[in-house]
Amino acid sequence: MSSTLLFGLTGLTMFCLGLGALFSQPAVLRKILGLNICGSGIFLLMISIAYDPAGGAPDPVLHALVLTGIVISVSITAFALALAGREPKPKGPAE
Repeated sequence: MSSTLLFGLTGLTMFCLGLGALFSQPAVLRKILGLNICGSGIFLLMISIAYDPAGGAPDPVLHALVLTGIVISVSITAFALALAGREPKPKGPAE
């Protein structure tokens, strides 16, 4: 098995696990983490696609997209965590 195929399958597995966590977990924090795992799988898959096994230069456009995506995903994660921290707590029975 080549390393490109291994990285591609790992990225696809991470994407599927993150997507499963996104739709199956009720907690907001776990949904955010599932979305991050999903995004990391996409980044790994894009890097494995950009690799040239013949020894040539990898595709610089995909590398630039991945670097930009990492910066955006960190920003979106920080924003989502800030919004999740401001979520109102459920009220209990009247005291």
